[in-house]
Amino acid sequence: MASHETVDWDALIQDPRFQTLHRRKTRLLWSLMMLSVAYYFLLPIGAAYFQDLFRIRVWGVVNVGLLFALSEFVVAWVIALLYSRRAGREFDQLAAQIAADYA
Repeated sequence: MASHETVDWDALIQDPRFQTLHRRKTRLLWSLMMLSVAYYFLLPIGAAYFQDLFRIRVWGVVNVGLLFALSEFVVAWVIALLYSRRAGREFDQLAAQIAADYA
């Protein structure tokens, strides 16, 4: 990789490929963040306004509310998987091409 002195950072930032990469990553990250925040707030909203639904017992002391709360972890992992797959398939390749050109 090139040192800081040999890279023309202004040219790199102006590169249309870099701008496209940044725009795509930003759009994906904001979308995933909005999805995660919306899903996160469904738990307190459900607990406040849909108490009867959240109290339904599924198995022993396990109820719908507890399962929904635990599903937050699953959603977080799915979001991480979605990002890592897209980054590995698209973003990393484009970033490597740009870095090679400016090295």
